[in-house]
Amino acid sequence: MVLDTQVVLDWQFFGDRALAGWALPGASWRWVASAAMRDELAHVLGRGFDARWTTPVDSVLRFFDTHSSACDAPALAPELSRRLACRDPDDQKFIDLAVTLAPSCLVSRDRAVLALARRAAALGVRIVPPSRWTPPA
Repeated sequence: MVLDTQVVLDWQFFGDRALAGWALPGASWRWVASAAMRDELAHVLGRGFDARWTTPVDSVLRFFDTHSSACDAPALAPELSRRLACRDPDDQKFIDLAVTLAPSCLVSRDRAVLALARRAAALGVRIVPPSRWTPPA
């Protein structure tokens, strides 16, 4: 399972109730992330948010460090990179890792990522929005 930054924020920072059932300890799924993904999360959290969001930034980063499995994706072969090139280069790291882990699932709300779902499926990667993914029982 690969989660993009916005999904992690919705789940752990904004407390999206629709994602509350994604408990991890003892889960039957594994969240895999790279150092670049953690860096992006820290950068976004470092920008600051409206005062109504009271979740401590450090707790989100601790959660990431505790519950994600670190894995750096090797560069994709050029033909795969062209086939699954995301319009937003900042999102390419999520796609590349999911392809490297295939079969896998990438959960994202980003339209540029979701637009690659059909092509990614042919490579064993399911790309879905959070509303279409539920943790396996």
